[in-house]
Amino acid sequence: MKKHLLVALLLSMMTAPFLAQEAPKVKEKGHVDENKFRQMYDLLATPNSYRTASGAPGPEYYQQQADYKIDVELDDKNARLFGTETITYTNNAKESLDYLWLQLDQNIAARNSQTPLVENSKMDPSISVAGFSRKYLEEKFDGGFRIDYVKDAKGNPMSYTINHTMMRINLDKPLAHGEKIVLNIKWNYNINNYMIDGGRSGYEHFADGNNLYVLAQFYPRMAVYNDVEGWQNQQFWGSGEFALTFGNYEVNITVPADHIMEATGVLQNRAEVYTPEQLKRYAQAENSYDKPVVVVTQAEAMAAEKGFSTQKKTWKFKAENVRDFGISTSRKFILDAMAVQIGSKKIMAVSVYPKEGNPLWETYSTRAVAHTLKSYSKYTFDFPYPKAVSVNAQDQGMEYPMICWNFGRPQADGTYSDRVKYGMLGVIIHEVGHNFFPMIVNSDERQWTWMDEGLNTFMEYLAEISFDPNFPADRGPAKKIVPYMSGDQSKLEPIMTNSECIKQFGNNAYGKPAAGLNILRETIMGHDLFDYAFRTYSSRWKFKHPTPDDFFRTMEDASGVDLDWFFRGWFFTTDYTDIGIKEVKQYFVSNDPPKDFKAPEVTRRNRLKASGPLVYMIADASPDFKPEMKKPLDIASVTALDEFVKTKFTAEEQAKLEAPKYFYQVTFDKPGGLVMPIIVQLTYEDGTTEDYKFPSQIWRMNDAEVTRVFATQKVISKIAVDPKEETADIDTSNNVWPKQEVKSKFD
Repeated sequence: MKKHLLVALLLSMMTAPFLAQEAPKVKEKGHVDENKFRQMYDLLATPNSYRTASGAPGPEYYQQQADYKIDVELDDKNARLFGTETITYTNNAKESLDYLWLQLDQNIAARNSQTPLVENSKMDPSISVAGFSRKYLEEKFDGGFRIDYVKDAKGNPMSYTINHTMMRINLDKPLAHGEKIVLNIKWNYNINNYMIDGGRSGYEHFADGNNLYVLAQFYPRMAVYNDVEGWQNQQFWGSGEFALTFGNYEVNITVPADHIMEATGVLQNRAEVYTPEQLKRYAQAENSYDKPVVVVTQAEAMAAEKGFSTQKKTWKFKAENVRDFGISTSRKFILDAMAVQIGSKKIMAVSVYPKEGNPLWETYSTRAVAHTLKSYSKYTFDFPYPKAVSVNAQDQGMEYPMICWNFGRPQADGTYSDRVKYGMLGVIIHEVGHNFFPMIVNSDERQWTWMDEGLNTFMEYLAEISFDPNFPADRGPAKKIVPYMSGDQSKLEPIMTNSECIKQFGNNAYGKPAAGLNILRETIMGHDLFDYAFRTYSSRWKFKHPTPDDFFRTMEDASGVDLDWFFRGWFFTTDYTDIGIKEVKQYFVSNDPPKDFKAPEVTRRNRLKASGPLVYMIADASPDFKPEMKKPLDIASVTALDEFVKTKFTAEEQAKLEAPKYFYQVTFDKPGGLVMPIIVQLTYEDGTTEDYKFPSQIWRMNDAEVTRVFATQKVISKIAVDPKEETADIDTSNNVWPKQEVKSKFD
């Protein structure tokens, strides 16, 4: 037998008995890093020359340009719109484009629209006769675009393909970097009665025979082409809103001569469409900074709504560097306006509304517009456009550059409840605020609703409470999102979910992002750091196309606060906050060691605490602490400590030493998955309180539980976690020690 085999055999014989007695440990499988504080390299796009790791636009950042000259005419009698447009499209991308994509959003209302086919439908147990007729008997409304032609600059027909709500222009030759192309398009469509057919725009019909029009998505619009995904040519299904290209607009709108109109941009021919008296009043409004001036009076509007003029007027508007265009027109409109000073610019705040909106609208609307512009400018950048308009359109809440539609009307007798008043104010602030997000900070609403709705809802909350400290805001504070985050997980999805796949749209895309930003500002970062970073993001990306990554990176880069743990949990998961008190132990200081005491091994790290004479900390975790536990520390009674103090410190130094008398060890656990700071309030027997806040990083070594010691001068009677409800904790029953009995709703 070879020597090495013999040795192996002898060794196996020697170890066999031991192997029989002690089975080898089974190694656990390895695992990937699931620490909540790991960086988000796995979730964010790789930085490049277009978008940097700091969250700023890179040196190669570009965006396309789409300029429009549009002529439209409203057929008020038949509720139809006819239009022609010339689009000049500039390719600023380094690569050539083989084709162009346009949005035909009105096709969502076409009779052959695919949108109704993707929704579930169930049989109603009962339904009104009118509803049954409309659902099953009547011919469906047909509101899609009818494209008469697409021609080039020379008038030659261009090849195009319509795919539901998108239209591809097939180019004869690629459009190279820096080249422009001109498209001429003629179209028309039936305008929807949005009170019956739904929609983000259309008309409202009044019993007096008049219509109030809010017109948007009324023209074929260029889709966005960018460095992130090329063409943004997702279909418009209804929830995900719009991704649009900046450009300059010249729009001529022909309507009945007795209409009053507002639209995106600056009115070029005011003297042709206003009466001399209205011109004088508007001039007064331009210099009125403290209150609105009524430019078109209620009496004038009531006279016009009876006339039904057969004559026509053309209103001419120009707008620079906007991503879209909206129009509102009616013979019922009252108009008031006032000036707002934003930085070095004078901005006009304007409202148009029918008499049915008064007295609510004449009292509040324009003032709310002015306040919104001031509040948002404070936290982002000075509002750059010349005006902002609020339109009273029943059952609407929708935004476009410089103009928005807002619901809210009093009863027929002019009375209104606080609910109606604050509801109207909330929607005006919100929709006017959309001028900032996404009309200027131009995120992709088709992909990420939260990037405009969530940020805007957060800003809306700040504007509401500065407008009225008692404003009944329903979104913003952390506690407002608790019912959603504590709900059935099968009905939740992360904020970072495409707009069309969100089950609870308002909570997910509006409420949760707003609450998260409020937590960052109030609890995690503080006002100074948060406000600087948020202003940096807003300024970096105004008139540009940011992505979520650009927002996350800028908020960290400009504040110096590592927020990967927060963004990962709050935006990419459906985890919730639940932090509680698991155990409280009180300790008293003793000369004598407890039973079974083992002296700690002295190491370099604990040398100061473990070497030399010892004092002993005796624990008691019983519900009602022993009498000796409530006896305050008297240094003179602890021999080793007394000798140390007298030996090491002078009398003057001894007078400056801390003098804790009671010692508590508190273990906090975290049944919820989200990481949050631990906010603790101690209440003492004399009723006074003391607050502590431990940063979120306290959980970095143990995601399940952490322990803190409180050395106090007074006896603690109560310990509360998150007493002001700052972290959206879904279960507060474990937040208080001693545990308090929670009364039922019946009690």
